[in-house]
Amino acid sequence: MTRRSPLISVPWLLAGPGALFFTGLVLLPLALTVILSFHVYDYSTGIQNSFTLSHYAAVVTDEYYLSVFWRTLRIAFLTTLICAVIGVPESYILSRMRDPWRSIFLLVIIGPLLVSVVVRTFGWSMLLGSQGLVNQALAALGLAPAKILYTETAIVIALVHVMLPFMVIPVWTALQKLDPMVEAAAWTLGASRFTALRRIVLPQVSLGMLSGSLIVFGLSASAFAVPALLGGRRLKMAATLVYDEYLQELNWPLGATIAIIVLVANLCIMLAYNRMVEARARRTLG
Repeated sequence: MTRRSPLISVPWLLAGPGALFFTGLVLLPLALTVILSFHVYDYSTGIQNSFTLSHYAAVVTDEYYLSVFWRTLRIAFLTTLICAVIGVPESYILSRMRDPWRSIFLLVIIGPLLVSVVVRTFGWSMLLGSQGLVNQALAALGLAPAKILYTETAIVIALVHVMLPFMVIPVWTALQKLDPMVEAAAWTLGASRFTALRRIVLPQVSLGMLSGSLIVFGLSASAFAVPALLGGRRLKMAATLVYDEYLQELNWPLGATIAIIVLVANLCIMLAYNRMVEARARRTLG
């Protein structure tokens, strides 16, 4: 009879505490939220012990909820796209900098993460308001004032400001693993700078772009403070809709239903994007 080596149980012992925390802090609340979404709710008596699918049917068939979901996905996609357009070149420039400028600009990039999201959002509300600096600058140029606050544009601007570091850091980390001499060799062999970027640099940092895009999209789709303060009561996103159902309408089952639908939609989109980008990177890199 062979004795089992004690080293085999070491990974389980090391992963055990983390698995317990993940189960207690993520899986258990998620399971309770799923169960809550099936409970019957009555405005006069509250949550009932019976179960129903009416909340899911109401959410997926009501044009109001569908419009909020579409707005949430649209704003999250625009935020991710703008962060990629700005963040990837910014990461490339940052990777080519020398100290101390690299450290200074890196601090500038991650600076928004050091300030509370509520403080940042209030700052943007003062900048984009009717009497804010943006409209004052337009008035000084002789232009008509623009209504930016309480629009989707204001939400996208503030989300890009908040989410840009989550795009820059993964791409910059991927660029740190790329040998600059490989790009220089492409130049020596006659490739233009654009060709070297397209054929050498971008395929190498595609996984960094994937990680950054997934982080930005997920955080943007679930953002609460920015759309609540810059979108107002009229322009709702999924997180503000869940907040209203929980704390104003007190309809917890409907709020749980909306939260689960948004979670499933985000997971499906992110997994599909992950498979698409990884398949393309696998074909490019062989």
